[in-house]
Amino acid sequence: MATAEADVPVAMRKVYRRLERWRSKRTGRAPIPESLWAAAVELAKEHGVFRTAQVLHLEYGKLKRLLEAAGPATRPVAPRTAFLELMAPAGSSECVIELEGPRGKMRIQWKGATAPDLAGLSRALWESA
Repeated sequence: MATAEADVPVAMRKVYRRLERWRSKRTGRAPIPESLWAAAVELAKEHGVFRTAQVLHLEYGKLKRLLEAAGPATRPVAPRTAFLELMAPAGSSECVIELEGPRGKMRIQWKGATAPDLAGLSRALWESA
């Protein structure tokens, strides 16, 4: 492995070992099996083409073409957090705000504050996390 072992992700080490086993058993100039190229493409999606090709000793150009042919990487998109401001009736001195988003849940119980103060506080807390 060209790079220090500690710097190489575990998944990349596993594919490297698979490639080395295949290379040690092949005869002549047999092409790399599609399953090994597919594993390399998955690594390139996460770690980049250059790094993957370098660590696995693969042809950069071919890995790049295979990655482009695989299409864009799709990652699950977390639902967007919507902010809903509710105005309490006049004269109310207690309020509870519950927020839920990709970072988790937050509950704020406030007594004696106005609604604009609560909205500003909740935005500041949520955005700073």
